[in-house]
Amino acid sequence: MKRTVKRACHLCEAICGIEISLENEQIVVIKGDKDDPLSKGHICPKAVALQDLHNDPDRLRKPMVKQNGVFVEASWEQAYQRVVEGLTTAVNNGGANAVGVYAGNPNVHNYGSITHGSQLTAAIRTKNRFSATSVDQLPHQLIAHLMFGHQLLVPIPDIDNSDYFLMLGANPMASNGSLMTVPNFPKRLKALQARGGKLVVLDPRRTETAEKADQHHFIRPGGDAAFLAAIVHVLYAEGLVNIGHLEQSSDGIAELADLFAGFTPEAVQSETGIAADTIREIARDFAAAERAVCYGRMGCSTQRFGTLCQWLTQIINLLTGNLDAVGGAMFTQPAADMIATGMSKPGHFNAWQSRVSQLPEFSGELPAAAMVEEMTTEGEGQVKAMVTIAGNPVLSVPGGESLDQAFANVDFMVSVDIYLNETTRHADVILPPTSPLEHDHYDLIFQHFAVRNTAKYSQPVFDKPEGTKHDWEIFTELGEQLALALGKDARPSIPPDQIVAMALKAGGHGIDLQQLKEQPSGIDIGPLQTCLTERIFTENKRIQCVPEVIPPELQRLEQQLSSGGVDTSRGLGKLILIGRRNVRSNNSWMHNHQRLIKGKPRCTMLINPEDAQALKLTDGQLATVQTEQGALTIAAEIDDGMMPGTISIPHGFGHDKAGSQLSIAEQNAGVNVNALISAKELDALSGNAAVNGVSVTVAVA
Repeated sequence: MKRTVKRACHLCEAICGIEISLENEQIVVIKGDKDDPLSKGHICPKAVALQDLHNDPDRLRKPMVKQNGVFVEASWEQAYQRVVEGLTTAVNNGGANAVGVYAGNPNVHNYGSITHGSQLTAAIRTKNRFSATSVDQLPHQLIAHLMFGHQLLVPIPDIDNSDYFLMLGANPMASNGSLMTVPNFPKRLKALQARGGKLVVLDPRRTETAEKADQHHFIRPGGDAAFLAAIVHVLYAEGLVNIGHLEQSSDGIAELADLFAGFTPEAVQSETGIAADTIREIARDFAAAERAVCYGRMGCSTQRFGTLCQWLTQIINLLTGNLDAVGGAMFTQPAADMIATGMSKPGHFNAWQSRVSQLPEFSGELPAAAMVEEMTTEGEGQVKAMVTIAGNPVLSVPGGESLDQAFANVDFMVSVDIYLNETTRHADVILPPTSPLEHDHYDLIFQHFAVRNTAKYSQPVFDKPEGTKHDWEIFTELGEQLALALGKDARPSIPPDQIVAMALKAGGHGIDLQQLKEQPSGIDIGPLQTCLTERIFTENKRIQCVPEVIPPELQRLEQQLSSGGVDTSRGLGKLILIGRRNVRSNNSWMHNHQRLIKGKPRCTMLINPEDAQALKLTDGQLATVQTEQGALTIAAEIDDGMMPGTISIPHGFGHDKAGSQLSIAEQNAGVNVNALISAKELDALSGNAAVNGVSVTVAVA
């Protein structure tokens, strides 16, 4: 029997539409759905690997319980009982905060986790909650909360209408956007250039995106905030400010000009590595463009002034009339609107702090970098039990080796995950949910970041196998049992599709779930529209241009510049570390599929020829990279696309831990770059990990 199923690929942010052809219930081919209104037939290699993920013999299909140090299959009843016993013991002995919870990146790709993950965390009521957010986009959400009143009101580049696209810390040719859901970025870039537009990229590496840009400028790692501040300085100094329709809806405009007096292009040259004349040229071109947008992604957030970078990005858009304007930085109006319906709360900041280092919470979560010390520092409130949900923090969080040891020493640990990986190998119980093709899906999160408003519901490709559970069922059932054991009331729950149905009904677009089921390619709602004044969530319904936490950060940056800036001396082997992305990978969980990992090794150290020559390092030769935190040995890959003085190592590798069960990933183990990065390397304001701009020493191994 042959059949074809249309749905979304939700392995990355692009949420491309796909067609899956089956014969006798076996996948024959996966291709792009030309009728999908957002992706229009485009897919990347990850979509094709959905069948590998579904068929992966290493994927867990039954609960695993550790007995005498060895995992054995167990019934759901046995597994739940063990979890309830372990977590209630921790709470009864040390209070709710004795349990820590970590949620990994795949959670936002799965609507069951989004709608029902809180069923479990609510039963525990711990303040020691962590997630991948603070190793990635926390500064984006914090600035959205502070300026616009809601953590999901993140401005999205209206790339389909832009004339001038200024990009920092991003590589959408590899990432498919990232907080800019943009399937087929290459085609959209070609269209921008065909209408006379320009892409200008600033990056310490000539990335896949920079290769296609009209201009690429090397920028010193960590220099983005200084560069952006200088752009604002030029806008004011040369009378290029023209706010437009938002001027009467903005508080703090009058304060802005005085904040940037010291950030002349000359003052930031050393910090950025960019000539003053070039900075002025970019500022003038940006202001002169009819429709311009400034976009800073993960490379900007994961540095010591990450939050300041995101604020400056939106200030540039605002001051040039490009915020909430066609072709500029705009706001989505999703069919299932998590903002309007209250499904996502506005967020809060610094309502409490971490026990050890007093790092601030954001929206109920503490920075992931605090996990190690919260687990290892004795005293009241010490984390004695851990819950991990679809995450692998041993490979994704700074101080990964220390974290590995910390997980090994907790009293109890449970993981909700489909893999026995470098983190979950420490668990006492692993609860595996169904595969992505065995459950339905509606993209609640990435529709808020999409470059066009669309709606799409994906029905399961395969029936749920007998004896398996969806993630939302695990969270609901375990949450109920845990609440009962702790003497609390369980939260009522309905299936996620019913939640989506209600959200669609309240969304105001006249779309219901039945329509989406009948139109599996999705429904086009239309391009992004000017709408901020209607959607803004601040108390007085006005943009807060200068949140009170920002001026001290600007002063801190100015002091750094006046004291000579960061140490840019080029002693032998003294280099600066940055990360990188690959289109075939989405963090560690995509490394166990042959079609995604095949080809030349991707876990290498990119290094400029000048630096390699000085070190007498040849292509392919092993090098030792060292910091005070740790050291690793990795093959060098000489690349003239690297800025002199910098190296690049991707994250998510290090699949050489005994006890994991990732047969393909183990053959391409690579190294864990987070072994080099201290948990103390942070954006001081938000607590986001500063994994870019780390000083390292490199030598021939």
